[in-house]
Amino acid sequence: MKKILALLTISLFFSCNSSAQKKDIKETKVYPVTKTDAEWKKELTSEQYYVLRKAGTERSFSSPLNKEYRKGTFHCAGCNTALFKSEHKFDSGTGWPSFDREIEGNVEYSVDYNLGYARHEEHCATCGGHLGHVFNDGPRKTTGKRHCINGDALTFVPEK
Repeated sequence: MKKILALLTISLFFSCNSSAQKKDIKETKVYPVTKTDAEWKKELTSEQYYVLRKAGTERSFSSPLNKEYRKGTFHCAGCNTALFKSEHKFDSGTGWPSFDREIEGNVEYSVDYNLGYARHEEHCATCGGHLGHVFNDGPRKTTGKRHCINGDALTFVPEK
């Protein structure tokens, strides 16, 4: 009985290392572009605010950027940082804009447990805005990565 009680105590200790503790690290980071909640609400559409500032997810197949294949660059809708190049975009069939790689240095990663398991969340490295998640089921001929990004987190800048 003492062994069972000891095992339960140990497992309780490890289960207290929650995602809330990990999330505090992201929330305390100061990004180069920092604004008040009121400023973000004033500058972003309600959909952009929901995705970028509240880590929301838009409905699949709802973004016109999902089928945007012109040459250009996809920027953060919050701060205009270039995040993804059109040459790295592919149709994943998921309903969200998908890329096999990011513009190096402009995207940061953290782990979220919102669905009960670990997922690699992507953020703009300039303003901290939530972009989406990265998965290991992308094109094998390139990086093998699928950066599954909310269209509301992006703006498209066509190549001139």
